[in-house]
This record gives sequence, C-alpha cells and structure tokens, in this order.
Amino acid sequence: MSNTTDSLRHKLASAGDLQGVVRTMKALAASSIGQYEQSVRALADYYRTVELGLVACFRDDGIAASAMQPRPGPGQHTVEAVVFGSDQGMVGQFNDVVVEAVVTLIAKRAIRPRIWAVGERVRARLADAGLLPVGVFAVPSSVRGIGPLIAQILVATNPSADTASQLLLCYNRPETGAGYTAVSQNLLPLGEEWFRKLATMPWPSPSLPEVMGTGTATVRALIRQYLFISMFRACAESLASENASRLAAMERADRNIDQLLTDLQGSFHRLRQSDIDEELFDVIAGFEALQPTPRVAGPAARSPPGAVSTSS
Repeated sequence: MSNTTDSLRHKLASAGDLQGVVRTMKALAASSIGQYEQSVRALADYYRTVELGLVACFRDDGIAASAMQPRPGPGQHTVEAVVFGSDQGMVGQFNDVVVEAVVTLIAKRAIRPRIWAVGERVRARLADAGLLPVGVFAVPSSVRGIGPLIAQILVATNPSADTASQLLLCYNRPETGAGYTAVSQNLLPLGEEWFRKLATMPWPSPSLPEVMGTGTATVRALIRQYLFISMFRACAESLASENASRLAAMERADRNIDQLLTDLQGSFHRLRQSDIDEELFDVIAGFEALQPTPRVAGPAARSPPGAVSTSS
C-alpha cells in the first residue's frame, strides 16, 4: 500500500511520541544506576564494621570453633540458589546471560539446587531451561525496597552458618561503561579461607576489642548481618546492571528512531513535492486549455475566381 502525506504525517507523529518515551526511559535508567551504585559504595562502611566485629570474635578460637561447627538438621545438605533478574523487559540479554551462567554452574558442580527467582522475566527463562523455581520475588523499584526483599529471601531460604546447607547467589555485576557480567557467589558454607582471612586480619587500633556477652551468639548475629549485606549488595549490583542494560537498549532504540524519522521526513518531503508538482501541472494545463484558438487566414478566405471587385 502506497504512502500518502496523511499516513506519513501520522507515522512521523507516532515516531516522535515513541522517541519521547524512549528518552524518558533513558533518563530514568541513568538516574537509577547512580542511586544503586551509591548504595553499593555506602555498604562498604557497614560491611567493614561487621567484618571488624567478626575479627574481634575470631580472636578467641573457642568462640570461632563453636560458632562454625555444623550441626545436623532438616536443612542439612540442601542447596539454595537465589537468581537475581528483572520484572520488566527492554533490558536486552540481561536475563538470558544470568540464566546461562546458572545452567553452566549447575552442570559444572553437578548439583540440583532449590532455585529462588527474583523477577518474573528471569523465572520464565529458568523455566524454559528446565529449572523451575520454587519461589518468585518481585524486583524492588528503588533502594528502599531492597531491604524488605532481602528479609523475605532470608526467611524463605532460612540459611544458617552452623549447618551443612549451601547458599548461592547468581546475578549480573556491572562493569566499566554500560557492560555487565554474570557472577556467582558462594555465601554458605563459610569456608576455611574466609575464616582464616578474618582471623589473621590486624586490628586497626592499639586498643584490643573485647566481646561482651555470649561469644557464640555474637558471632551468629554478625554472620547473619554478613549474609544480609552480601545479598543486599548482590541485589543492588543486579539492579545497576539491569538499568545499564536498559540504558544501552534505549540508546540503540533512540538511534534507530532518529534514522526512521530521517527516512520518513525524506519520504514525506518527496511525496509532498510530487503533489505540488502535479498541482502546478494541472494549473498550467487548465490555463492553456482556457486560451482562445487564434484564426489563421487560408484559401477559403480569398476571393473566388472571376469575382469582380468594386472600388469606390
């Protein structure tokens, strides 16, 4: 079906409206990236405080040994995996990348974890890969929503440092620019390397700390905080990566719309010029048709042979 000036004008208006939506989403994504990255940086001080608390507790080998000793229970030998994805589209390959990493991790470690999905989009990708999640959580829309989400995850997974259960986090971590990469983090069980790192960390001041109250309870409380911070940071980094992916997708869409508008405007101008030319030709043709036909003298206008002319 051939284009008309009216149809092209409608397409130009629609493309302009779509470009306005795309640019608004670009601005929102860029703003969201900043707040999530800032929250990750702010967590560094909190994590340092918890880390120093564990250092103070691990100076006493008895406290550390009793806190880290596994105990049998119904959650023993279970593997819980939390996969952070997105609830919304227009994020490119964001969900596909993290699901591919989860599939590779499961095949490499030969495990069959109970998977908890954060986001409806990643839940659908996991189900397509044959990894049906046992539960789904909504993706928070701001930094304030991360804390309640992590509390829900901790209640659902019920992790404990003194059991043999495993807890894995799979998410996308932002890189330089607008890129990201899928990573996995082993939160539980707490390995010997992690324990050795904290036990050998020097205290930052000459005054040595003293653990008040029951040392084992203090260690467990600090480990719960460590788990909360680790999950909070993973969620914030995943959200920053999601918005970076959305920003890149919107930038590509903006460029495509610019090219589309250029092509539509060119087609509109050519079609409009063609209509103007046709109107001019019609006017000229009509003008020429209205002009009187000039009389031309011929043989019929001459005197017949033998006619007598009279003169005055």
